[in-house]
Amino acid sequence: MEQVDHVVAQSFSCDVIVVGAGVVGLACARSLATRGYQVIVLERHERFGVETSSRNSEVVHAGIYYTPGSLKAMLCARGNRSLYAWCESHGVGHRRTGKLIVATSAEEEAKLADILTRARANGIDSLVAISAQRALEMEPHLRCTAALWSPDTGIVDSHALMASLLADCESHGGVVAWRHALSAAERRGNGYELAVREERGEQTRLTSRWVVNSAGLEADHIAALPGLDAAACGYRLHYARGHYFRVHARKCHLASHLIYPVPVQAGLGIHVTLDLAGGLRLGPNVEYLPVREQDYRVPEELRDEFHAAVSRYLDGLEPEDLAPDQSGIRPKLQGPGEPVRDFVIAEESSRGLPGWVNLVGIESPGLTCALEIGELVARKLEGGNDAA
Repeated sequence: MEQVDHVVAQSFSCDVIVVGAGVVGLACARSLATRGYQVIVLERHERFGVETSSRNSEVVHAGIYYTPGSLKAMLCARGNRSLYAWCESHGVGHRRTGKLIVATSAEEEAKLADILTRARANGIDSLVAISAQRALEMEPHLRCTAALWSPDTGIVDSHALMASLLADCESHGGVVAWRHALSAAERRGNGYELAVREERGEQTRLTSRWVVNSAGLEADHIAALPGLDAAACGYRLHYARGHYFRVHARKCHLASHLIYPVPVQAGLGIHVTLDLAGGLRLGPNVEYLPVREQDYRVPEELRDEFHAAVSRYLDGLEPEDLAPDQSGIRPKLQGPGEPVRDFVIAEESSRGLPGWVNLVGIESPGLTCALEIGELVARKLEGGNDAA
């Protein structure tokens, strides 16, 4: 990393700056580097994926829930296929576990029917309705009256995925400036001049033809640097924390697939997830934070809430089987009680910033969509008019 720091200190000029080395930023950098562009990634932390990309369920989604025609729906359906293919070809740990979405009442069964209809509208034909008896054959500890089965949902080693994207980017000449934060940006000539602050406080400058803002939790602040009004553009973010509890190893036999309840307004509900080592986790819930700070505490007192939520559809867990695990913070465009918003993936020529792409509100299913987002960003910068 000393070599990269030295290059940046000399005010390097390149084709494209990517802000943020989470999974989506790395996918964008990799996509552009493989097209032959000179790419520098700015990352304020000392390693990749420190924030949202490493604090999630690591689920490969199938594209079931999202509004037909939305970026989330289109990119997730394609991303499910491309992500599995990438993992196979690059040796990234993953497993196509399959997922059950379960109903515990007649009212929830009606919601399952709605989910199935939406999945069909999104072109997801693999999702099927199954009886409670069939669901219990698959998961004997379930409590349910009906279920949906998604064979294409799975899990992935997100750290290994990011490492593989970084390696491919670097093999095509891309570099990452670790511990460097973007502090100012200005349109100059046919590109941008960026002020970068390194960890020791030294300010240096970069010039670039294009900029990709993949700053995750700070994407709205980065979008404002070249002069956009983030609030007027609809880019203002809300921090929503999701907690996870780990299930004791003595109870890991209770589930062998991902198990989800029917969705709630704020998210997909507290669900049962697997990891590649065979462990079980419960989560996440959704807690909007009153202030924008990265507080990752997991309060012990949430144990009973998690136990009660999952015990509605899974037998055999006792409160003492659960221990606080981790939490993650999602950058949501919608506030509490507001309708769910789509991803923002905007090339800002219409706002006087040609060659500047903002990625805002990239929460779930951003991990699944990462490769597809990278390809879409490259097309937008090269002048394509693709909506997705």
